[in-house]
Amino acid sequence: MHIPSAPTDTLSLLSFDEALSRSGRTGGYDPARWLYVPDFYTEYRYLLGTRGEHPLLCIGVNPSTAAPDALDNTLRSVERIALHNGFDSFLMLNVYAQRATRPQDMDRTRNETLHRENLLALDYALQACGTRQPPSVWAAWGNLIELRSYLPGCVADMIALGERYGAHWYTAGRRSKRGHPHHPLYLRKDSPLDEFDVRAYCRLLAGELQAPQAALT
Repeated sequence: MHIPSAPTDTLSLLSFDEALSRSGRTGGYDPARWLYVPDFYTEYRYLLGTRGEHPLLCIGVNPSTAAPDALDNTLRSVERIALHNGFDSFLMLNVYAQRATRPQDMDRTRNETLHRENLLALDYALQACGTRQPPSVWAAWGNLIELRSYLPGCVADMIALGERYGAHWYTAGRRSKRGHPHHPLYLRKDSPLDEFDVRAYCRLLAGELQAPQAALT
C-alpha cells in the first residue's frame, strides 16, 4: 500500500529528463532489462517497463508500488498481454504520475509541473517505439478516470501528443457503459487488443464527463 505523504506540489520533483539521465545508477536492478524513471522508489513514477525493439505502451490511471523485479498484479497482467499480442516489451505510463495505491488518494488539484513532466515521459516512450511502424498505445485507465476532474484533460493531452507520432490506440477487455477502457487487472492473459477510436473518446470526455467530474474536484 502506498499512501501519498503530501500533495505533490509541496515536494521537490525531478524533471523527467533529469530522472532519465540518472536512471540505472541505483536501485539494484538490471538496467539492460529494465527502464525505471526515477530509478528509486518515491512519491511519483514517470515510467516503468522492459527494454526491447517492439514495445507496447500502456497507460494506466496512476502508479502504485510496482518497481523492477517487483511488479504488482496489474503490471504482471500488462506484461503477459503485451507478450501475447506480439510485443517483445512493455512501457507503463500513467495519466497522472503520483503514486497512490488507492487512486482516491491522488492530488485534489492537478500539479501542472508533474503533468508537464509526465507528458515528456510519454513523448520519450513514443519515440522509443522507433520509426519502422506507428507506436501502439494501450488505453488502460478504467473507470478511475472519473475520480478527479483534471484526469480527462490529462488524457486529452496524451492523445494529442500521440497524434504527432501517428499512434495507434487499443483497449483490452470490455469497455464500460460510459466508454472507458478496461483496467488491466483480471484480464485473461490471452486478451486481444481492440482498436480504440480516441477521437470519439475525446468528444466523450469533453462532453458527457464535464458535469459529473465537476463535483469530484
